[in-house]
Amino acid sequence: MTTRAPRAAVVLAVTLTSINCKAPEPKVELDLTDVETYWAIDSAVGTTQYIAPAIRFHVKNKGTRAWSGIQATATFRRKGEEAQTWGSDWQTVTAAGKSLAPGHDLVVVLKSDCRYFSAGAPETMFRHSLFKDAKAEVFLKIGASAWTRFVDADVERRIGSKTLQPDANP
Repeated sequence: MTTRAPRAAVVLAVTLTSINCKAPEPKVELDLTDVETYWAIDSAVGTTQYIAPAIRFHVKNKGTRAWSGIQATATFRRKGEEAQTWGSDWQTVTAAGKSLAPGHDLVVVLKSDCRYFSAGAPETMFRHSLFKDAKAEVFLKIGASAWTRFVDADVERRIGSKTLQPDANP
């Protein structure tokens, strides 16, 4: 009795499986649109106000198949201190058991866990002598793919998202 045929079938099955298990390339499958940066106001503690840099964007599936396991992360750095991380955030873009269908998008907001604080109004922090502007780098991944850089953006000196602010001319 020979075992060559079953062994060959196993090798063929493993080879075909490994070909189909190639990690997706995020830049090929996803697009990052409507990027907006701003400073978010965190909850005050007593009379102390807090602001943190934030970035808001849409992750769009530009591919031909639905994707689950999409994750986003942002690294924040203060200008003049680019070698040091000044906070980060991470988020699962697609909820467990859900996928992002081709042509669809989801809104993602990432906010630094580092922030400025002051006893004054949040807007006054921009004028403080120790205030430094910030930058945000955004990376996306799909499942087991590598983290892929999509955006490097300056954080605008503005409180709150333009998207969420009421229209001045209704």
